[in-house]
Amino acid sequence: MTQARRKRSLAGVTPISHQRAAAPRAATLVYNALRDDIISLRRKPMDLLNEKELEAEFGVSRTPIREAMLRLSDEGLVDVFPQSGTFVSRIPRHALYEAILVRKALEDTTVSIAVEKMTPAGLRALERNLADLGACVRDDDVAAFHVLDNDFHKLISDIAGFPGIWALIQQVKVHSDRYRLLTLPQEGRLARVIEEHSAVIDCMKAGDKAGATAAMSFHLGKLLGEVETAEIWDPNYFIEDAKSPVASAEQKEKNP
Repeated sequence: MTQARRKRSLAGVTPISHQRAAAPRAATLVYNALRDDIISLRRKPMDLLNEKELEAEFGVSRTPIREAMLRLSDEGLVDVFPQSGTFVSRIPRHALYEAILVRKALEDTTVSIAVEKMTPAGLRALERNLADLGACVRDDDVAAFHVLDNDFHKLISDIAGFPGIWALIQQVKVHSDRYRLLTLPQEGRLARVIEEHSAVIDCMKAGDKAGATAAMSFHLGKLLGEVETAEIWDPNYFIEDAKSPVASAEQKEKNP
Protein backbone atom coordinates (compact mmCIF):
# COMPACT_ATOMS: atom_id res chain seq x y z
CA MET A 1 0.00 0.00 0.00
CA THR A 2 1.36 3.39 -0.94
CA GLN A 3 1.89 6.15 1.59
CA ALA A 4 -0.37 8.44 -0.45
CA ARG A 5 -3.21 5.92 -0.32
CA ARG A 6 -2.75 5.45 3.43
CA LYS A 7 -2.94 9.21 4.03
CA ARG A 8 -6.04 9.51 1.84
CA SER A 9 -7.82 6.69 3.59
CA LEU A 10 -6.94 7.88 7.10
CA ALA A 11 -8.28 11.32 6.28
CA GLY A 12 -11.52 9.99 4.82
CA VAL A 13 -12.43 6.79 6.62
CA THR A 14 -10.49 5.88 9.76
CA PRO A 15 -12.23 8.41 12.06
CA ILE A 16 -15.41 6.33 11.90
CA SER A 17 -13.69 3.59 13.90
CA HIS A 18 -12.68 6.13 16.54
CA GLN A 19 -16.33 7.11 16.81
CA ARG A 20 -17.35 3.43 17.06
CA ALA A 21 -19.59 3.86 14.04
CA ALA A 22 -22.12 1.18 13.22
CA ALA A 23 -20.85 -1.56 10.93
CA PRO A 24 -23.30 -0.70 8.11
CA ARG A 25 -21.96 2.86 7.98
CA ALA A 26 -18.39 1.61 8.03
CA ALA A 27 -19.17 -0.81 5.19
CA THR A 28 -20.69 2.00 3.14
CA LEU A 29 -17.67 4.25 3.60
CA VAL A 30 -15.27 1.46 2.68
CA TYR A 31 -17.44 0.55 -0.31
CA ASN A 32 -17.50 4.16 -1.53
CA ALA A 33 -13.74 4.55 -1.16
CA LEU A 34 -12.92 1.27 -2.93
CA ARG A 35 -15.48 1.92 -5.66
CA ASP A 36 -13.93 5.31 -6.35
CA ASP A 37 -10.46 3.74 -6.37
CA ILE A 38 -11.56 1.12 -8.90
CA ILE A 39 -13.42 3.48 -11.22
CA SER A 40 -10.57 6.00 -11.14
CA LEU A 41 -8.04 3.19 -11.80
CA ARG A 42 -6.10 3.87 -8.62
CA ARG A 43 -6.77 0.16 -8.15
CA LYS A 44 -6.34 -1.45 -11.54
CA PRO A 45 -7.98 -4.54 -13.04
CA MET A 46 -6.60 -7.75 -11.49
CA ASP A 47 -5.14 -5.96 -8.46
CA LEU A 48 -5.41 -8.15 -5.36
CA LEU A 49 -7.62 -6.79 -2.55
CA ASN A 50 -6.20 -8.25 0.64
CA GLU A 51 -8.61 -8.22 3.58
CA LYS A 52 -6.00 -7.72 6.28
CA GLU A 53 -4.35 -4.88 4.37
CA LEU A 54 -7.73 -3.22 3.86
CA GLU A 55 -8.58 -3.60 7.56
CA ALA A 56 -5.36 -1.78 8.41
CA GLU A 57 -5.83 0.83 5.70
CA PHE A 58 -9.36 1.78 6.69
CA GLY A 59 -9.12 1.08 10.41
CA VAL A 60 -12.18 -1.18 10.48
CA SER A 61 -12.92 -4.81 11.28
CA ARG A 62 -13.30 -7.67 8.80
CA THR A 63 -17.12 -7.45 8.63
CA PRO A 64 -17.37 -4.02 6.93
CA ILE A 65 -14.65 -5.05 4.48
CA ARG A 66 -16.53 -8.18 3.49
CA GLU A 67 -19.84 -6.34 3.19
CA ALA A 68 -18.20 -3.75 0.94
CA MET A 69 -16.69 -6.54 -1.18
CA LEU A 70 -20.11 -8.16 -1.64
CA ARG A 71 -21.57 -4.89 -2.89
CA LEU A 72 -18.67 -4.37 -5.28
CA SER A 73 -19.05 -7.95 -6.50
CA ASP A 74 -22.74 -7.36 -7.19
CA GLU A 75 -21.73 -4.39 -9.38
CA GLY A 76 -19.19 -6.48 -11.25
CA LEU A 77 -16.26 -4.44 -9.95
CA VAL A 78 -14.52 -7.24 -8.05
CA ASP A 79 -14.17 -10.98 -8.59
CA VAL A 80 -14.16 -13.19 -5.49
CA PHE A 81 -12.41 -16.56 -5.74
CA PRO A 82 -12.54 -18.47 -2.43
CA GLN A 83 -9.26 -20.33 -3.04
CA SER A 84 -7.38 -17.43 -4.61
CA GLY A 85 -8.59 -14.14 -3.15
CA THR A 86 -10.51 -11.07 -4.27
CA PHE A 87 -9.37 -9.15 -7.32
CA VAL A 88 -10.44 -5.95 -9.06
CA SER A 89 -12.42 -7.17 -12.05
CA ARG A 90 -11.35 -6.69 -15.61
CA ILE A 91 -13.69 -4.58 -17.75
CA PRO A 92 -16.27 -6.84 -19.43
CA ARG A 93 -16.45 -5.82 -23.07
CA HIS A 94 -20.09 -6.80 -23.54
CA ALA A 95 -21.22 -4.95 -20.41
CA LEU A 96 -19.18 -1.93 -21.49
CA TYR A 97 -20.94 -1.81 -24.87
CA GLU A 98 -24.33 -2.22 -23.19
CA ALA A 99 -23.64 0.58 -20.70
CA ILE A 100 -22.64 3.02 -23.43
CA LEU A 101 -25.71 2.04 -25.47
CA VAL A 102 -28.03 2.76 -22.53
CA ARG A 103 -26.25 6.03 -21.73
CA LYS A 104 -26.46 7.19 -25.35
CA ALA A 105 -30.23 6.57 -25.45
CA LEU A 106 -30.77 8.52 -22.24
CA GLU A 107 -28.52 11.45 -23.15
CA ASP A 108 -29.91 11.79 -26.67
CA THR A 109 -33.29 12.39 -25.03
CA THR A 110 -31.95 14.64 -22.27
CA VAL A 111 -30.10 17.04 -24.55
CA SER A 112 -33.20 17.43 -26.74
CA ILE A 113 -35.22 18.49 -23.70
CA ALA A 114 -32.41 20.73 -22.46
CA VAL A 115 -32.50 22.75 -25.68
CA GLU A 116 -36.09 23.75 -24.90
CA LYS A 117 -35.23 24.70 -21.31
CA MET A 118 -31.90 26.41 -21.90
CA THR A 119 -31.35 29.56 -19.81
CA PRO A 120 -28.57 32.17 -19.96
CA ALA A 121 -27.22 30.79 -16.69
CA GLY A 122 -27.22 27.26 -18.07
CA LEU A 123 -25.39 28.37 -21.21
CA ARG A 124 -22.77 30.21 -19.14
CA ALA A 125 -22.22 27.09 -17.03
CA LEU A 126 -21.67 24.96 -20.13
CA GLU A 127 -19.28 27.46 -21.69
CA ARG A 128 -17.35 27.78 -18.44
CA ASN A 129 -17.07 24.01 -18.31
CA LEU A 130 -15.73 24.02 -21.87
CA ALA A 131 -13.10 26.61 -20.93
CA ASP A 132 -12.08 24.56 -17.89
CA LEU A 133 -11.69 21.48 -20.08
CA GLY A 134 -9.35 23.49 -22.30
CA ALA A 135 -7.27 24.43 -19.28
CA CYS A 136 -6.97 20.74 -18.37
CA VAL A 137 -5.63 19.99 -21.84
CA ARG A 138 -3.01 22.73 -21.48
CA ASP A 139 -2.05 21.36 -18.06
CA ASP A 140 -2.17 17.75 -19.27
CA ASP A 141 -4.43 16.92 -16.32
CA VAL A 142 -6.38 13.85 -17.45
CA ALA A 143 -7.96 13.15 -14.05
CA ALA A 144 -9.44 16.66 -13.77
CA PHE A 145 -10.53 16.48 -17.41
CA HIS A 146 -12.50 13.30 -16.68
CA VAL A 147 -14.30 14.96 -13.74
CA LEU A 148 -15.20 18.02 -15.84
CA ASP A 149 -16.30 15.79 -18.71
CA ASN A 150 -18.80 14.15 -16.35
CA ASP A 151 -19.86 17.58 -15.08
CA PHE A 152 -20.68 18.63 -18.67
CA HIS A 153 -23.13 15.77 -19.10
CA LYS A 154 -24.62 16.30 -15.63
CA LEU A 155 -25.16 19.99 -16.42
CA ILE A 156 -27.25 19.03 -19.45
CA SER A 157 -29.44 16.77 -17.29
CA ASP A 158 -29.82 19.60 -14.77
CA ILE A 159 -30.77 22.08 -17.50
CA ALA A 160 -33.35 19.60 -18.81
CA GLY A 161 -34.83 19.44 -15.32
CA PHE A 162 -34.27 15.70 -14.97
CA PRO A 163 -31.38 15.14 -12.56
CA GLY A 164 -32.80 11.67 -11.94
CA ILE A 165 -31.74 10.69 -15.45
CA TRP A 166 -28.16 11.49 -14.56
CA ALA A 167 -28.54 9.35 -11.44
CA LEU A 168 -29.55 6.44 -13.68
CA ILE A 169 -26.60 7.09 -15.97
CA GLN A 170 -24.28 7.08 -12.96
CA GLN A 171 -25.46 3.57 -12.13
CA VAL A 172 -24.77 2.12 -15.57
CA LYS A 173 -21.55 3.86 -16.53
CA VAL A 174 -19.06 2.44 -14.03
CA HIS A 175 -17.27 0.31 -16.61
CA SER A 176 -17.37 3.04 -19.25
CA ASP A 177 -15.70 5.43 -16.77
CA ARG A 178 -12.87 2.94 -16.33
CA TYR A 179 -12.60 2.57 -20.10
CA ARG A 180 -12.55 6.34 -20.56
CA LEU A 181 -9.72 6.82 -18.10
CA LEU A 182 -7.71 4.17 -19.92
CA THR A 183 -8.23 5.81 -23.32
CA LEU A 184 -8.26 9.56 -22.55
CA PRO A 185 -4.43 9.78 -22.53
CA GLN A 186 -4.37 8.79 -26.23
CA GLU A 187 -2.84 11.54 -28.34
CA GLY A 188 -5.42 14.05 -29.54
CA ARG A 189 -8.33 12.49 -27.67
CA LEU A 190 -8.87 15.33 -25.19
CA ALA A 191 -8.98 17.88 -27.99
CA ARG A 192 -11.54 15.77 -29.86
CA VAL A 193 -13.76 15.58 -26.80
CA ILE A 194 -13.69 19.37 -26.50
CA GLU A 195 -14.62 19.75 -30.17
CA GLU A 196 -17.55 17.38 -29.72
CA HIS A 197 -18.75 19.17 -26.56
CA SER A 198 -18.45 22.48 -28.37
CA ALA A 199 -20.65 21.19 -31.20
CA VAL A 200 -23.32 20.19 -28.69
CA ILE A 201 -23.22 23.62 -27.02
CA ASP A 202 -23.38 25.49 -30.35
CA CYS A 203 -26.55 23.61 -31.31
CA MET A 204 -28.10 24.19 -27.90
CA LYS A 205 -27.30 27.88 -28.12
CA ALA A 206 -28.99 28.03 -31.53
CA GLY A 207 -32.08 26.20 -30.26
CA ASP A 208 -31.41 23.38 -32.70
CA LYS A 209 -32.88 20.27 -31.05
CA ALA A 210 -32.14 17.95 -33.94
CA GLY A 211 -28.59 19.26 -34.24
CA ALA A 212 -27.91 18.97 -30.50
CA THR A 213 -29.25 15.42 -30.45
CA ALA A 214 -27.15 14.49 -33.47
CA ALA A 215 -24.04 16.05 -31.93
CA MET A 216 -24.54 14.18 -28.66
CA SER A 217 -25.29 10.96 -30.54
CA PHE A 218 -22.06 11.36 -32.49
CA HIS A 219 -20.08 12.11 -29.32
CA LEU A 220 -21.26 9.03 -27.42
CA GLY A 221 -21.66 6.90 -30.52
CA LYS A 222 -17.94 7.07 -31.20
CA LEU A 223 -17.38 5.13 -28.00
CA LEU A 224 -19.80 2.46 -29.20
CA GLY A 225 -17.88 2.18 -32.45
CA GLU A 226 -14.59 1.81 -30.61
CA VAL A 227 -15.87 -0.96 -28.37
CA GLU A 228 -17.54 -2.79 -31.23
CA THR A 229 -14.70 -2.68 -33.74
CA ALA A 230 -11.52 -2.68 -31.68
CA GLU A 231 -9.47 -5.77 -32.49
CA ILE A 232 -6.79 -5.57 -29.83
CA TRP A 233 -7.85 -5.61 -26.20
CA ASP A 234 -5.31 -5.87 -23.40
CA PRO A 235 -6.27 -9.06 -21.51
CA ASN A 236 -4.91 -7.49 -18.33
CA TYR A 237 -7.71 -4.92 -18.46
CA PHE A 238 -10.55 -6.39 -20.54
CA ILE A 239 -12.55 -9.60 -20.75
CA GLU A 240 -15.28 -10.67 -23.15
CA ASP A 241 -17.86 -11.63 -20.52
CA ALA A 242 -16.94 -11.57 -16.84
CA LYS A 243 -19.86 -13.87 -15.96
CA SER A 244 -18.97 -16.68 -18.33
CA PRO A 245 -17.48 -19.95 -16.98
CA VAL A 246 -14.61 -19.57 -19.44
CA ALA A 247 -13.78 -16.12 -18.10
CA SER A 248 -13.91 -17.32 -14.50
CA ALA A 249 -11.67 -20.27 -15.24
CA GLU A 250 -9.23 -17.99 -17.05
CA GLN A 251 -9.11 -15.63 -14.06
CA LYS A 252 -8.46 -18.53 -11.68
CA GLU A 253 -5.70 -19.87 -13.84
CA LYS A 254 -4.06 -16.43 -14.06
CA ASN A 255 -4.35 -15.89 -10.29
CA PRO A 256 -3.94 -19.36 -8.70
